[in-house]
Amino acid sequence: MKKIFLYSISILIFCSFASDKNAAIPAGEKLVYVGSYNMSGLMTQLAQVTLSTETVNTSKSTFLHLNCELSTYTKWDKFFKIRDIYESYVDPITLYPSLYKRSIDEGGYTKKEKYIFKGNSVTSTVKKRNKPETTKTFTIGGSTQDVVSIMYKLRKMDLSKIKTGQTQSFTIVFDEKQIPVTVKLLGNETINAGNLGQKNCYKLSIGAKTDALKGKDKNLIWLTADAKKIPALMKFSIPVGTGQLTLSTASGS
Repeated sequence: MKKIFLYSISILIFCSFASDKNAAIPAGEKLVYVGSYNMSGLMTQLAQVTLSTETVNTSKSTFLHLNCELSTYTKWDKFFKIRDIYESYVDPITLYPSLYKRSIDEGGYTKKEKYIFKGNSVTSTVKKRNKPETTKTFTIGGSTQDVVSIMYKLRKMDLSKIKTGQTQSFTIVFDEKQIPVTVKLLGNETINAGNLGQKNCYKLSIGAKTDALKGKDKNLIWLTADAKKIPALMKFSIPVGTGQLTLSTASGS
């Protein structure tokens, strides 16, 4: 189960079409999801994923802090305990990252990462459990982003101008590697969006050049078809099974 939820869902939602310059990501927003995994034919609720935003001011700049936390429910901790935190500090307007941080504790395996973005380069610092800390600098494309900030770039899309079946390719950074990703608009569906009720949503199919995902049009995300474009449901198919994230509550948006 290691990395089942965040890694797979990261691949699912790291995408964007044309940007809607009028869309904005509000500070103080909190989205809570129930993470489920197919166990013996039953979709079993195992974890909670929480996305939140806040404004952070420094002496020189103002950032939007994007935070993503994954935690297995206590009753499942004895089988496989997960406590992961993913963070990104971005420009409030462009959402381009300056700093990305990741701290994971999955079944006793720990890893801490820090990525500093400067122009077309990223300097990463990584510490895995008992291994020495390593530093690496690598070149990225001008539109490449980290796995947290790209989630919120989705909210700045103008999907109303995209035709069903249209695709677009782009790149994300994960585990000190650049991963090509393709997204395709499949149409619209009405989805239960937690405390938001039934919502008309854009349905997207995500593909990536990685072994983490499998199947054609089996890795999906539904975004509310309104100005907020809140992810209401995400489904993933990986080599060891299938799972989903279901929106429970949305507040502050």
